[in-house]
Amino acid sequence: MNEQQSRALDYWIGIVLCWCLTRWRRVADWLGAGRADAAPRKILFIKLSEMGAIALAMPAFESAAVRVGRANVFCLMLETNREMHDLAGFFPPENLISIRDQNLFTFAADVWRFMRRCRREGVDCIVDLEGFSRVSALLAYLSGARTRAGLHRYTIEGLYRGDLFTHRVAVNYYQHASAQFLSLVAALDAPATADVILKERVDLASYQLPRFAPTDAEINSMTTLLSERFGWRAGMPLFVLNPNLLDLLPLRRWPRERFLELGQRLLADDPDARLTLVGLPREREVSAALAREISPQRATSLAGDTTIRDLATLFTLADLLVTSDSGPAHMAAFTEIAIVTIFGPETPQLYAPLSPRSRALWAGLACSPCLNAFNHRRSPCRDPVCTRVITIEQVMAAIEELLAQRAAERAAPGVTT
Repeated sequence: MNEQQSRALDYWIGIVLCWCLTRWRRVADWLGAGRADAAPRKILFIKLSEMGAIALAMPAFESAAVRVGRANVFCLMLETNREMHDLAGFFPPENLISIRDQNLFTFAADVWRFMRRCRREGVDCIVDLEGFSRVSALLAYLSGARTRAGLHRYTIEGLYRGDLFTHRVAVNYYQHASAQFLSLVAALDAPATADVILKERVDLASYQLPRFAPTDAEINSMTTLLSERFGWRAGMPLFVLNPNLLDLLPLRRWPRERFLELGQRLLADDPDARLTLVGLPREREVSAALAREISPQRATSLAGDTTIRDLATLFTLADLLVTSDSGPAHMAAFTEIAIVTIFGPETPQLYAPLSPRSRALWAGLACSPCLNAFNHRRSPCRDPVCTRVITIEQVMAAIEELLAQRAAERAAPGVTT
């Protein structure tokens, strides 16, 4: 199913099913069959979409593990996100439950398999991280878990997805997504009868993602590839650009000509510097063309030639990533690389990478952010001024600040990066 079909099913069928199951739940609660257990023993997260959100959810995953042990924490995901979970390395492989979304039949078969697995494993708590998706609310209820935490609309108009959670958390669009995810786990300590659950602060100030550690074989393979492409070797400056030239959300794109000029400026001051572009397989040709324009000898494109682990290994070796707002910014947060993320129709207040070596650039126009849960990430905008007004000088200033920070960290006594 494509994104438009998924949205239509979530709306037209999801609303009806959420309404029906809400009535069923109220009858079950009245009969005493839906009462939550005293304390969760096995927690399952629902996080189907958005690869980068897996990194943002790490504080919530780790908080759940403190409660019940990592072996008792599970995650339901789309099969396409398995590689990102493998990179994060949090869940035991057997605790990842996948759903295929190629068509309605495979989806329905995997939902049935999920329901049986939850009952076989004895999953008694669901934490829904999917915002206002109706399908995730339905899956939470169909799991059979007595304790279910998820976002609830309360007095917000629209966004109906029934009343299927025992621990209903109010959405807060003034706090980072990671804090919102963590609040759903913290809500499990609150009584389910509270008017609004979790009237307390959720602090992420001291949190750091675990560091990705590539194998020696992965490092050697990437080093060999870069050496063959443009003569790079350890110790030479290495910059990575992720321009998202064929992004499915084109509003997020920084203009191609800006990436071209930025790449040329990054290479101008040091003849040893090398630059590579990354991207998806469908971007292979356009990315290679841009690399040739930047520098035929000192720039290359790896678009379509890497796995997620390959990308993370590249980020481990490189000094800098400049990217449009997308998944690679969050992959890079598992490494020590400096990250500059260019935001447009979404906001770093919610989605900035969890890295101390990250700078997010955002114009903060009156119309931005225009992609959010209230419009299901669909905007009427066809002219993304919000990305165009971010200048190369702003990006270069952020780069210089981050590279100076990295140099100071490396020079500090007893510090290994």
